[in-house]
Amino acid sequence: MVATVLVVEDETNIATAIRFNLEREGFDVHTAEDGEQALESAGRLRPDLVILDLMLPLLNGTEVLRRLRRDSDVPVLVLTARSAEADRVRGLDLGADDYITKPFSVAELLARVRAHLRRRDGIAASATPIVKFGDFMLDTARRELLQGGVAVSLRPKEYDLLAYLAQRPGRAINRDEILNEVWNYNFAGGSRTVDVHVRWLRRKIEADPASPQRLLTVRGAGYRFEL
Repeated sequence: MVATVLVVEDETNIATAIRFNLEREGFDVHTAEDGEQALESAGRLRPDLVILDLMLPLLNGTEVLRRLRRDSDVPVLVLTARSAEADRVRGLDLGADDYITKPFSVAELLARVRAHLRRRDGIAASATPIVKFGDFMLDTARRELLQGGVAVSLRPKEYDLLAYLAQRPGRAINRDEILNEVWNYNFAGGSRTVDVHVRWLRRKIEADPASPQRLLTVRGAGYRFEL
């Protein structure tokens, strides 16, 4: 099946170049020039991946990302001229899956697009579709977490992190491996983002987040999940 990619970029020359190269790779590519068009197109097309510039007219990319994440786990690759670490971390913490700054290498952009689509397909095809712990049930086929039969609201990366750890119970996993596997090999946010997502997850799956029993910190090693 041909993957659909939505490119949200108000600089026509950049949007055209990205579209041309993605179409040469066989993707079905659509473009949007502002934030409002981006949300309309995303709702109508249900793309497999979004490339999103943060500096957009009408509605900035940060707000577009925030609204996308209300009801979608589509991989989002943020493309922007902002290079400060605080900007990168903010975008990633809002739910972006990756971050590339302008000017960028087309070859690297294409490689990251392919990597995120492979990762998404791999998670969907998980060999352990149901993981149960306490009164929780993680359904990887439906990408949802239930507690006593009631859905628990998770950010997309919260879900991905939980699924990765819960399917490897009892194993200490370091932050670098988590960054490589849950985000990507060249993730810009650093270990701080892993710790932030762990803290968010603990609030949702632990009876006492300050004294976790499921998602444990392993001093000097990373994190370990106990069923």
